[in-house]
Amino acid sequence: MMLLCSLLVLSVTQYTFAQSIRPLQNNVHVTEGKPVTLSCQYNGSADSLHWYRQYPRSKPEFVLLVLESSSKHVTYANPRIPGMDGQMSMSEKRVDLNISSATVSDTALYYCALEPTVTGNASS
Repeated sequence: MMLLCSLLVLSVTQYTFAQSIRPLQNNVHVTEGKPVTLSCQYNGSADSLHWYRQYPRSKPEFVLLVLESSSKHVTYANPRIPGMDGQMSMSEKRVDLNISSATVSDTALYYCALEPTVTGNASS
């Protein structure tokens, strides 16, 4: 049986060096067990970008923070969400959230953000 996961990507923009951030795709459908990449593109400059996910009737939760430096640095939620990783390309002005093997439980609203949006999480 083939199951589809529907992933919706939205962007959150607050005052930073980048003027805007937007998803490269609005709805993503993927077969369960397959990898999927959610991407957002920004203009201006950014040193770090955040990913959050939100289930229906729940508050957004921190997934990961990607820092661009000489080597990739990712700060993950604690506990880390299995199968999720991030990367940022300053040359392409893009940040990706990679899900290695999509499951039905990955079906949620995903946010890419230029600034932290969830309060109470000192690591983000």
